Formats: sequence, C-alpha cells, structure tokens
Amino acid sequence: MTTAAQPLDLTAADGYILGGTRYPARATPQGRLVVAGATAVPQGFYKRFAEFASARGFDTLIFDYRGIGRSSPPSLKGFRMDLLDWARLDLAAAIEAMASDAVPLYLVGHSFGGHAFGLLPNHHKVTGFYVFGTGAGWHGYMPMAEQLRVLTMWNLVLPPLTWWKGYCPWKMLGLGENLPLDVFRQWRYWCRFPHYYFDDPGMRGIEQSYARIHTPIIAANALDDLWASPASRDAFVRGYRNAPLTRIDLDPKMLGGTIGHMGYFRQTAEPLWENALTWFTNLPQAVPTP
Repeated sequence: MTTAAQPLDLTAADGYILGGTRYPARATPQGRLVVAGATAVPQGFYKRFAEFASARGFDTLIFDYRGIGRSSPPSLKGFRMDLLDWARLDLAAAIEAMASDAVPLYLVGHSFGGHAFGLLPNHHKVTGFYVFGTGAGWHGYMPMAEQLRVLTMWNLVLPPLTWWKGYCPWKMLGLGENLPLDVFRQWRYWCRFPHYYFDDPGMRGIEQSYARIHTPIIAANALDDLWASPASRDAFVRGYRNAPLTRIDLDPKMLGGTIGHMGYFRQTAEPLWENALTWFTNLPQAVPTP
C-alpha cells in the first residue's frame, strides 16, 4: 500500500486546474474523505488532520480553491471569479475525484466549508458532513471588541488596500492567503446580513439548494470562536432545514483553554478529529447512489 502523500491535480467542470494532495489510508479502510477548507486558508493547514485521518483508515484529500495556494494564477490582479465557484466547481471537483462505488465518502468542513456543502451539485455522493466553525459572518454575533475590529477592517483598512493591489492583500495583515477581488467584494457584502446571503434579495432562491440536502450533518463551534459563535452558526445552518443536523458547542477547556476560529485544525485538536472520524464510522455505511 502506498502511504506517502500524493500531489493531485483536479479539473473543475469549467476546466480550471486545482492543486490538491491525497493521503491514502494507512489502516483498514474506513472510507474516503475530502476536506473543505476555510476562506483564505491554504491546504497545508489541514495536513496534520489529513495525516491523522489517513492513519485511521480514511483515504483523504486536501486541496486549494481557485485563487488560493497551489490553485492560484501567476497574479491575482485581474483574476475574476465568483465566490460560489469554490463550492459549485472546486469542491464539486474534489467530490467527483474521491467518490467511489466501493466505500462511502465523507466531508469535513471548516468555516466556508459549511457554506459550500449546500451549494454542491453532487452533494448526494457524500454520506456524512462534519463541519467546524461555520457561521453567518455578521459582526452582530461577535463580542463588541471584535465587532469594532472587523468593521474597521471591512470598511476602513481593506477597501483602499484592495483598490491599490487589485486583490485583497489578506496576507499583509497576517490573516491568511490573499483573496481574489471578487471573493473579497462578495464576502464583505454578504457579511452585512445576519443570515449571510440568505438575506440578500439578489440571491433569492439560493435557499432551495440547501433545502435539497438530506445528508446527516454535525456543526461544531467553539464557545470562544469570535468569528463563528454558536449563535452565528445557528443563523446559517438553519438553511439545512431538511437535513438531520446536530449542533455541538465546544468548551475550549477540553483543548487546554483555547480553540478560537482556527484551533479546530491545530495539533491540539486531535480529540475533535477523533470524534468526527468516530461519528463517520458509526453512520450507516451504504454508499450514496448517483
């Protein structure tokens, strides 16, 4: 059995090439798994989790959305795309690459990953979805100090920097990978609404995509997650109204006192990973049909 990480190119339905890495199962096969990452977070951040899942029998794929990391063009200046491409095209390509008739396919999400699942054209190929730190993005769910920081960033800091660069220089602020211009504009706009794009009159009908989901979901959010508190999560995941959905509020004390928005995938989070993988193995093992 090959156990080394394997670089993998994915081709989206529109022909865009995405960079990914596959970690073959190193134990009795339990299924296949795709990681749907957060906004501006490169695939390398999920490497430890992928190795952990691989050691427990999950053939695991991590990848970068277009415009990010190994899926970025030579220059983001002038690069145009729709934020929803990350779900409808990019994550969809990852699902297609990992779907199998022989074993079930699972999805682990982080933040934006919780948005992406409801937009997938091939969601029926996923047996179970476990997402950490997803939320509606609205500042009103945040503590006051974080509200002020976020509003300053959205309204005063990032607009002139983005105009100057031609893309959002997220990395300059130490917040992650740089973002394509269209991603910044759409994300910033939808974060104005308490229920994200479900409240946007221009996105009327998007709720029907989420209503089609019947896959079991667990949405776990840390009590100290300033960007995606349990209240923010609840505002967004109500869109999955026809899915069996369980909400879990994580006490940061279980991981030594801190989780925040990024701690779900740091090395100290192994107990959270174990819980997710155990939940997958306890789901009915029937492979979804096309």
